Amino acid sequence: MISKLRQSLIVSSSSLFLLLASMGSSYADQGFQNFISKFKGVAASSGISAATYNAAFAGITDIDPVVLEKANFQPEFKSAMWDYMDNRVQEKSVANGRAMAIKYKPWLDKIESKFGVDRNILLAIWSMETNYGEILKRPDAVRSVVRSLATLAYGDRSRAKFARTQLIAALKILQRGDVDTAGLQGSWAGAMGQTQFIPTSYLIYAVDIDGNGRRDIWNSVPDALATSANLLHQNGWQTGHTWGYEVVLPGGIKSGAKSLDAWAASGVNRANGKPFRNGGDGATLKLPDGKSGAAFLMLKNFRVIKAYNNADKYALAVGLLADQIAGGSGQVHDWKRPFTKLSIPEKEELQQRLAKAGVYDGEIDGSVGSGTKAAIVAYQNQAGLTQDGYPSKELLNFLRKR
Repeated sequence: MISKLRQSLIVSSSSLFLLLASMGSSYADQGFQNFISKFKGVAASSGISAATYNAAFAGITDIDPVVLEKANFQPEFKSAMWDYMDNRVQEKSVANGRAMAIKYKPWLDKIESKFGVDRNILLAIWSMETNYGEILKRPDAVRSVVRSLATLAYGDRSRAKFARTQLIAALKILQRGDVDTAGLQGSWAGAMGQTQFIPTSYLIYAVDIDGNGRRDIWNSVPDALATSANLLHQNGWQTGHTWGYEVVLPGGIKSGAKSLDAWAASGVNRANGKPFRNGGDGATLKLPDGKSGAAFLMLKNFRVIKAYNNADKYALAVGLLADQIAGGSGQVHDWKRPFTKLSIPEKEELQQRLAKAGVYDGEIDGSVGSGTKAAIVAYQNQAGLTQDGYPSKELLNFLRKR
């Protein structure tokens, strides 16, 4: 649940703060200590005890320069549709989701019964946010939420108000006892737990479904999934209804919103040939990959998913992944891409061959992130190829022949 924070923290930490932090400046440390001292009064006016505040900031003596660097240089998201989807809706995420559905079935039964939210949607969100918790095991992926938010509140002048609000919320979480200071870990931007909630959202939606007296979204998968279900439920999730359908369009169809029955009457059909369910449901036609790409009718639950992350790409990825976790066969029409797609094992082979060529030193995991793309470009430059960074079958075949 980090979309609002992502949107708010895209830009503009002060370069001065970054410079001072990188130099280990005593001035920066002293200024940060002054901020901590003064903010104690703000926290007290919000009901935070001195004991909670002192415990939260114990050992925090300077800003986290990594946080400011990420806030200052976080790029606006402009990935092509295929690029966004390929690392999120793929064989591993589907297989892991199905395994988690079996592992947590009793809890998912309980959560689905209580909140009415499709379990596969919850599993897809868990995958999207932390790869079923795997990301949280990486030391570089988790940081002190208090230090991160204090750093942003002090060092990111244009976003200070938002960060301070989140910091107060984080202190309230500590004061309630749901987690101790050492356990209050999150992303550089303060998003927390298995399903990534910012502190204010945690305070609104967090659920203790395992009954141990703590709303522990960090270590309790049931609590994390129930918290996500509660968010979707409170934002209007329609039980028994889907999020949308991939469709085939007749010539001359225009975008707009009308009932599924009306769309069907105008010649719009499901891409897999099956009938629409709940024909009276309103649906909006979306063409996320352009006029000649895959087409979808989006229903109310698609908009509800966007309450978690207000981006069409995110909500669509969640829906498509959820459908496959549930046993669906996936999209009928692939995304438009300027190369031949690789399977996950082939992507792993590509990474292995790039490593052997001396241009890649990352994990062999089949996930094509910035490190793999940079390695591809480096190799293409070295081999005199077009430097497009594409993880393509064509490139893999070239490497196989070397």
